[in-house]
Amino acid sequence: MKSRRAAALLALLVTVNAGAETPPRAEAAVPILGMVLPDFAALVRSQGPVVVNIHTFPAQPADKRPSNAAAAPHEQGVGSGFVVAPNGIILTNSHVVLGAGKITVRFADKREQRARVLGVDPLTDVAVLKVEADHLPTATLGDSSQLAVGQWVLAIGAPLGLERTATQGIISALGRSLPSDSYVPFIQTDVPINPGNSGGPLFDVQGRVVGINSQIVSNTGGYMGLSFAIPINTAIAVVRQILAQGHATHGWLGVSAQELSQELAHAYGLELPRGALITEARPGGPAAQAGLQPGDIVLALDGVAIVDSADLPPMIGASAPDSEHLLRVLREGKVGQIRLRIGELGTAEKLAGPRKRLARLGIGVSDLNEATRQALSLHGGVLVEEVAPGPAASAGIQAGDILLKLGRHPLENSAQLLELDAGLSSGLTLPVLIKRQDNLSFVPLTLTTAETPANP
Repeated sequence: MKSRRAAALLALLVTVNAGAETPPRAEAAVPILGMVLPDFAALVRSQGPVVVNIHTFPAQPADKRPSNAAAAPHEQGVGSGFVVAPNGIILTNSHVVLGAGKITVRFADKREQRARVLGVDPLTDVAVLKVEADHLPTATLGDSSQLAVGQWVLAIGAPLGLERTATQGIISALGRSLPSDSYVPFIQTDVPINPGNSGGPLFDVQGRVVGINSQIVSNTGGYMGLSFAIPINTAIAVVRQILAQGHATHGWLGVSAQELSQELAHAYGLELPRGALITEARPGGPAAQAGLQPGDIVLALDGVAIVDSADLPPMIGASAPDSEHLLRVLREGKVGQIRLRIGELGTAEKLAGPRKRLARLGIGVSDLNEATRQALSLHGGVLVEEVAPGPAASAGIQAGDILLKLGRHPLENSAQLLELDAGLSSGLTLPVLIKRQDNLSFVPLTLTTAETPANP
């Protein structure tokens, strides 16, 4: 029954845009200094109803819920999303719903519905939600491979909770790799994006969704002209896997690579710096088994040129595990070919490891796995999975929060947090840096005695 339902959802997603009406494109406005600027008004009217606002609430164990059934849970975060199938399939970012105990979706007509998670892929920051509904207005999906730098684009979302906000800009770059998100070839734009826009659609002037707004690069926590969206082609490849099997898989090569400088390129006999210079082939990995070595330069994968090292991870990640591929490699001045079989990157595992409980703080925590850390651009951190009455709850810490720093100690994992907790004096108040959705903030945590029960 489950597989039949998944197949039906998958078929619906694949065919829904074939029969969808073409949305109105942005109209040309009055020329200004010889330039024709787009008028997005018709596009916003047409496509605004496909955009939803997503509200998440922390998980509450059954024995910790308030006796007053009318008491509303404290909101955890706000994000955006968009409908891709009329029966209630919604796309958003995985970091929007990570750790949420309850998810509600608000439509343009103010209706609210409870949503459930069909699947998440932290590596690409894509999540698929489902609401029980029919005949919903749906987005028309575009082809992100046809985008060009300089094209006008439009975002609709809920920045800082301001619902149905439209902002516009241009595509600044394509195939952009971020340090902790090397498996996604991001669309870089100058569209104003802020916390709350995450998961919302990026439209082209034809009204087609070409990306999912995912993150910004900023020194202030707000928009600074650098916004990044997941290409819709990348997202839909993940969505189809989630609808078919409940999770997404990604290819794995087992190498580390670096960019070629002009000097290195000349040292290797190349006129221009092109390709990915292999610095490590992990023992037992697919690359090492196929004979790839440190010092090799990968010039192409299946005939597609590798312009720089950032091109390689998204191409490998998009490949099916156990599929065969052909690498064009420069070694010791000679160009040859290496045929190899791609491995599977372990992203289908749990988002976090086994839960550990800290009775004195009144929380249950676990470690983030590598895929989740990469998706959230984190080097460490501890995921809060459970909060009972106690110091953490009094400080405002919620399930789904990620603890990044306790006092002056950056938190790498839950074992370190347990060790720190055991060595700290009771009565001490320390600042704790937490990540909640797209926001970072400090909260004051006052430690009780170790003997104080978590559940008074």
